[in-house]
Parts: sequence; structure tokens; C-alpha cells
Amino acid sequence: MRFANILLILTLQFFATMAAADAGNVVEDTELRLDELFSQLRDADVENVYDIEWEIIDIWVHSGSAAMDLLLRRGQIAIEDQDYPKALEHLSALIDHAPEFAEGWNARATVYYLTDEYALAISDITQALILNPRHFGALNGLGLIFEELDNPKGAYKAYTMVRDLHPHFDNVNEALIALRPLIDGVEL
Repeated sequence: MRFANILLILTLQFFATMAAADAGNVVEDTELRLDELFSQLRDADVENVYDIEWEIIDIWVHSGSAAMDLLLRRGQIAIEDQDYPKALEHLSALIDHAPEFAEGWNARATVYYLTDEYALAISDITQALILNPRHFGALNGLGLIFEELDNPKGAYKAYTMVRDLHPHFDNVNEALIALRPLIDGVEL
């Protein structure tokens, strides 16, 4: 009986090790795919840009956990319904259970932005960017907030970072053109 227990423990450890290795491979494969997509995004024709953008977003919105993805989706639906307290409830639960999932932070930042809670939005955007520095949506949100806070220099920097990642992102080039006269002569 003792041998059977040892064999069971060794078998479970083996499968746990294999599962961890597979999870590492999935993360590595995902990062390689994102690198490829961002390269394509920089070189894309306008016609192809939205397909590439949505493929990137599709990767970002999948946490690897069906339960966490469901919390994100419920939060997104509540945002669409303008039920911001419900959205905050779902997204805060998501962040509590999956603090390493950048999209949870970004989605909650959106709610804070929509409810004019800019300091909280900036805090969540910061966390999203720590976890996913290429999150062009979070950077765009930061630019919007800086514009609302009458900080053209901050907005210009954020939008420039968006443009560097995603040259065709909606309205970013127009925002940069509009902000340029406000920052001429200001060191960036």
C-alpha cells in the first residue's frame, strides 16, 4: 500500500510538472504570436489593420480561465448597459481573483473613466500597462484622460506611444495633430 501511495504521488507530480510546462509553452506561443501581430500591425495596409487589431484584442481578452473570462464578459455587458455599479462589481471581482490579467484592469479603468473617476482610472491603467506594456487601448484611454485633465503634454506622449504600437489606431493621428499647437515649444 505504501508503494502505491508513493507511485500515486510521483504520478501526480509528473502530471503537474507537465501541465506547468504546457502552460509555459502556451504563454511563450502567445507572446510569439503577439510579436508577429504587432509587426504586421505596424506594416499593415489600412484594409487589414482591423483584422489584426481584433486578433490582438481576442488574445488579450482570454485569461486562460473560463470563470475569469465570464467575469470580464459580464463587466463588459454591464458597461454596454451603462450599469456602472454592476460593471465595477464584476470587474473588481475579476481583479481580486486574477490580478495578473491586464484586461481586467483595463476594463475597470474604462468604467472609472466613464464615471469621471480619473485618478482611479489612471491607477488601473497603470497596472494594466505594467502587465501589458503594449496595450494600445489602455494608452489611448490615458491620452483621453490627460486631455480631460487639460494636460496636453501627457496626452501627446500617450498618443505617441499608441501610434508607435498601432499606427492606424482610430483618431490618434488626428489627436496628435490637434495637440501639436498646444505643446509647441514644450519639452516632451
